[in-house]
Amino acid sequence: MSSNQKNYNLLDNLSAKIMLLHCRSKDLDLSKKTHIMGIVNITPDSFSDGGLFLKKDDAIKHALKLINDGADIIDIGGESTRPGAQPVSIQQELDRTIPVIESLSGLTDVPISIDTYKSNVAEEAIKAGASIVNDISGLGFDEEMAGVVAKYNVPVIIMHIKGTPKDMQTNPTYHALIPEIMDYFRIRIKMGLDAGIDEKNIIIDPGIGFGKTFNHNLEILNRLCEFSIFEMPIAVGVSRKSFIGAILGNLPPSERLAGSIGASAIAAYNGANILRVHDVKETKRAVMVVDAIKNQSMP
Repeated sequence: MSSNQKNYNLLDNLSAKIMLLHCRSKDLDLSKKTHIMGIVNITPDSFSDGGLFLKKDDAIKHALKLINDGADIIDIGGESTRPGAQPVSIQQELDRTIPVIESLSGLTDVPISIDTYKSNVAEEAIKAGASIVNDISGLGFDEEMAGVVAKYNVPVIIMHIKGTPKDMQTNPTYHALIPEIMDYFRIRIKMGLDAGIDEKNIIIDPGIGFGKTFNHNLEILNRLCEFSIFEMPIAVGVSRKSFIGAILGNLPPSERLAGSIGASAIAAYNGANILRVHDVKETKRAVMVVDAIKNQSMP
């Protein structure tokens, strides 16, 4: 049996396995369908939508629109992590995100994720109503993060990153891309388990665009099913990213919808359980078709 056949057999087994994510407001059965995480960036400098939702009311209105469009999770971030981005203070991040989370959590039972690598921000966000932590550093930038996740018993997305947002795209190199990312996950998962995080609360994300070249991103999407070896949910974020713009003749982020849907569909077919996207309605419709083909049944 070839390695690809083994990987897809494992993926089939995982599709049949119940992967239940326990969030504060509701449980998400990730084995039933591909879940859509809608992005709400409360930042002035995010690569695609920076400055659009800096006001609290605008951010809440956008989040409710994404929910109406079919988002299963809302991911709220107060610091841009685009290539070259400068970090912001803890207080600035708190000021941007906490009022939105407090208000939004009272308006919906859709789980709210806090996109942060700072343990202080994660803890305050959880207190305000967030029920998932999305850590681009994979528990690596703040040694207190794993303890906070364990303390509140919430799901955490452990993402792979090489370097920091400021320098991650400065000639990222690997001797063996997929094995090195897998080694990273083994280390970070163990770090989380040792801190008391429940294994059922861990989601992995290979970090498209975070210390990756154009070819690295394509290889990860092609070989995404190999990460099913961890038997943990897989999250992927390709929405509007630069590799898509490059494929489409250097189109700007605002014109990358079709390409984003194409990449998201490939990710879903190859094993992604959660897709982090800007365009919820369009992506959700596309992956409903992918799920129907994968499962050979109506979604």
